Formats: sequence, structure tokens, C-alpha cells
Amino acid sequence: MEQFTAPVYSAGMSRSLMIAIAFVAATTMLLATPLVAIADTGLSLPRFASLRANKVHLRTGPGVRYPVDWIFVQRNMPIEIVAEFENWRKVRDWQGTEGWVHRSMLSGKRTAVIKGGIQPLRREPASSAALTARVMEKVVARILECEGEWCRVEIGKKRGWMRRTHIWGVHRNEQLN
Repeated sequence: MEQFTAPVYSAGMSRSLMIAIAFVAATTMLLATPLVAIADTGLSLPRFASLRANKVHLRTGPGVRYPVDWIFVQRNMPIEIVAEFENWRKVRDWQGTEGWVHRSMLSGKRTAVIKGGIQPLRREPASSAALTARVMEKVVARILECEGEWCRVEIGKKRGWMRRTHIWGVHRNEQLN
């Protein structure tokens, strides 16, 4: 049998004391490291969702014992769920910020953030289609459907088509109807 040794042990320590020290060290490491499970909801990962409230705490781990690292302050902001652990979801926002939120703070409503500066909103899914509006970067839109490289969105009372590359909140080949 191989003998476990580490610098914190000395030859004069009893076996039970060494076991106790090893147990405390292992428990401390386990509590400090968040455990990540593959989606047990049966839903695919990664997937998009949105924030249900105007104030959502982003934590460093999956539980209330983990500190709040960031606070999201915009309802309907799109987020990407990248992992799940029990009732907690590890999410990423459009700027790459990651952390854990409780599932009750998320909605299945599909939204997107406009990216890349001011973008055109068109009447039809074509570059030659009539322009209905110009949308500023960081505006949140509701996604209605996506076909090919275009997505139909709603911003306020305006509806129209925008190139998929100009929004964050839908995967490249994802079909939404």
C-alpha cells in the first residue's frame, strides 16, 4: 500500500490526526470549487434565455453562499446558459461576463442585443428591402423568428428584419419560428 505524505504531516502525528487533516483539506477544497453538472433538464447547452427581473444577482458559484459578483439591472436582457447545477444556471452576457443565477430569475422569452454600431431594420429579409428604422447598439430587441442569415425582431412598436450578425442572442444556425 502506498503511503500518503505531504509537507503538513510529521512522523510523530497519529494516523487519525492525519486522516482528520486530510478530510478538512478535502472538504475545504470541495466547498470552494463550484460543481458543474451537464444539463439535467434535458435542454441543450448552451442555449439562450433572458432576464426575468430588473435586478438579478450574478454569483461566483451555484448557491446563495457564493458572493454576488455583478448585478444585472435590465429586464429582458438576453443571456446564454452555459451550464446547470440543480436550480442554478451558469450564464454569460453579450459582453462575456459569466456567473451563476437562480433559474427563477430567467425567462424563456427570446431577446437579442444589437451589436456593431447603428444597424438597419428592414421591412423584408434582404439587404435591398426598405429601411424601417436605424437601431442603436446595445438596444434590446425581442426575437420573433429567424430564417437563414436574417431574424425578425420587435423593438418597441417597430418590427422588421435584421442580419443575424448584427444581434447577440441567437446561435448561427439556430432556427426560430
